[in-house]
Amino acid sequence: MALIREGMMLQKAFNQEDSIVNFQRLLAKIFLLITRWKLEGKVPELSKCVIIGAPHTSNWDFFFGMLFKLYYGLNIQFLMKKELFRFPFRWVFNWIGGIPVDRRKHGNLVDHLGEKMKNSEDFYLAIAPEGSRKEVMVWKRGFYHIAKKAGVPIVLGYMDYRRKVVGIGPVFYPGDDIEKDMREIAVFYSTIQAKFPANFYLPVDRHDRHDRYDRHDRRVERRQERRRERLSGRKHGRRAKRS
Repeated sequence: MALIREGMMLQKAFNQEDSIVNFQRLLAKIFLLITRWKLEGKVPELSKCVIIGAPHTSNWDFFFGMLFKLYYGLNIQFLMKKELFRFPFRWVFNWIGGIPVDRRKHGNLVDHLGEKMKNSEDFYLAIAPEGSRKEVMVWKRGFYHIAKKAGVPIVLGYMDYRRKVVGIGPVFYPGDDIEKDMREIAVFYSTIQAKFPANFYLPVDRHDRHDRYDRHDRRVERRQERRRERLSGRKHGRRAKRS
């Protein structure tokens, strides 16, 4: 009798879990229909991997990434700034797989996550290498070092706003030359359009940084000049009204 009761309890638990997964998939389908977005690619049969989430120039990136996670019922964990884990949102972010990160104290974060992933049986970790929605000149490379330390592949995930598609691309295995690997990753993302394309940079060779910074400085100067012109125009307008 005890075995029967235990079997019934397990069956009930499985049914409840199936119901949750089905509800999540239905929810994802509804939002995909509303936004007219589609899912693309095949989820790789991996127990552990680091997933790139790029481009990251808008809060909508997180939303569409979550739809992919909910539709396939994936237990993906991802990094979020510690400040977001406050009442009443803390339990929500913990439930959906958020890992709080203190940006002021992240010196050993790569080692910690790499070791944790290495010692886990199942671990999907999603990371936005840009680390910010703002314009970033060069990708942060923590995702690469975590994968290397844990001995796991990197999956190229993406949100393409031109085609309205969120998907999974190739599985990438880090080699011994990080610069070469970054250039190969850049080739894949060169065809992906961000929500705000002007803020999206590819993970290129570090030697290209100087040219990028020069172009960035020129853009900043032009923006500042346009801002000064607008402010000057407003001042002249106010003076004209007073006179």
